[in-house]
This record gives sequence, C-alpha cells and structure tokens, in this order.
Amino acid sequence: MRIITLTTDFGVSDGYVGVMKGVILSIAPDVRLVDLSHHIPPQDVRQAAYLLYTVVPFFPSDTVHVVVVDPGVGTERRAIALETSRGTFVGPDNGLFTYVLSEVREWRAVELANPAHRPARVSNTFHGRDLFSPAAAHLAAGVPLEELGPPVTDLISLPLPRLEVGSEGVEGELLHADRFGNLITSVGRLQWDGDDLVLSPAFRRESSPPIRFAAAKVRVEMAGRSLAGIRRTYGEAEMGELVPLVGSEGFLEIAVRQGNAQEVLKAQPGDPVRVHL
Repeated sequence: MRIITLTTDFGVSDGYVGVMKGVILSIAPDVRLVDLSHHIPPQDVRQAAYLLYTVVPFFPSDTVHVVVVDPGVGTERRAIALETSRGTFVGPDNGLFTYVLSEVREWRAVELANPAHRPARVSNTFHGRDLFSPAAAHLAAGVPLEELGPPVTDLISLPLPRLEVGSEGVEGELLHADRFGNLITSVGRLQWDGDDLVLSPAFRRESSPPIRFAAAKVRVEMAGRSLAGIRRTYGEAEMGELVPLVGSEGFLEIAVRQGNAQEVLKAQPGDPVRVHL
C-alpha cells in the first residue's frame, strides 16, 4: 500500500480535505493517507515549502506528496506532478517544491493535462479535488508519470532562504515559528561535535564548506536581542529565558523555556538572524 500525504492551507472546519480524500480513495482504495498539515497560513507558499522540506526525508521514497497551497488556482499557472529519488510530488507549479529540489540532483516533471486522468468538468477554484487528488491516486495505483501529461523542465522556484557564511559570523533569516512559538531559522544544518558545532550549509550550497565553532562562545542576534551561546536543550535555560539551541532538524532555533519566543520577540518569517563567531 503506497502512502499519499496531504498538505494544504484549507483548515479542517470545511469539507475540502475530506472531499480530496474521497476522490483519492475512489480511485485507489488501498492507499494509506497521511495528513501532514492543513493549517499552513492561507496562501503561504513558502511555509508549505519549508514544511515539506522537513518531513520528506522521513517517508518512504515511493510516497506521493500532495501539496495544495495555491493562490493562483484557475490562472495560467501549471498543475504538475514531479518525480524524484525522495518521493513524488503533486501540486501547483508555484515554487512549493523548491526546497526539496535544492537537495535533489535529478528529477522529472509533467503538466497534468491528460483528460483521461481527471474529471470531465474541472472547477476553476478547486484543483485540489479535480486535478491534484486524481493525479496522486493514479500515480499511487501505478500509472506512469508520463501518462499524466507533457514534460515540464522549467519549474517555478522560490529564492532559497538566506544563509551567508563569513569569517566573523553567519547571517540567516527566520523561516518558521512553530505552534510553541519556537523561532526556526535558516542557520543550519548544525551538528554537535563535543562542545563545538559544525555548520554544513543547508539547501545544497556546495560552494560553502562546513565551518566549526565553539557553541558557548558565540552570540546570536535577533529582533534587537543579543543572546550568549547556543545550548543543547530547553532545560539548560532558566524558566522564561530566551535560549538559542539546535532544533530537531538541525537548524538554529530561538525559544523561551516554557514560553513563546515569537510573542516575546515579535519576529516574523524573513526577519534577520546573526551568529557572531
């Protein structure tokens, strides 16, 4: 049984996600459906791209990932399916797959244009139901990618998250605030080696070699605050203290022990972060 994951900005108070599941199960009743998130901020393509980037490595490589964050639905933007060594992806061609593709060397994509694999009538406002769900189901059922439509070689891309490495420090940006208010930045990926951290720049920046630094000696600046050192756990901070640490994905986070760093710093995605070595 192949897995199909679903990521949308639809929320769960309406029937949109349920209808997509119904379409998929009508075509491929034996698939396993996994909800990644339906609470992406409305129309926030970048947040969906980040979420996808963090979860894909933990799924089997034959998983089909459906992502519907689609402010251009019904326009001339293309509906695509994309096959890589890390999984197959279905959604609008609006940059959603940029971060995943930054670490994939080979891929192939098609436009969802074959009427044999979609309903006779396609809504102008709900391609999640009428284009993406049927395509994902057919792929999971074994239909070859090339049967869904003509090849696409010029996918839309988002700018990669900022990450500049210099002799005196690292500059990045806020990528995401999770539901705990932890501020996840583009400074990563980081690995502990004793008391040192080794930074191997993420998003396949091959021109930037790894750098090593003493975690306790750096200063982290964000939103006008300067914080000393990078810790291993939340528990190393005092209650209510702002603390930089390495999160589960290997990216630098700013957190508040049993508090909310986003509320304290009023930071938003795109805000700068600096690590002074």
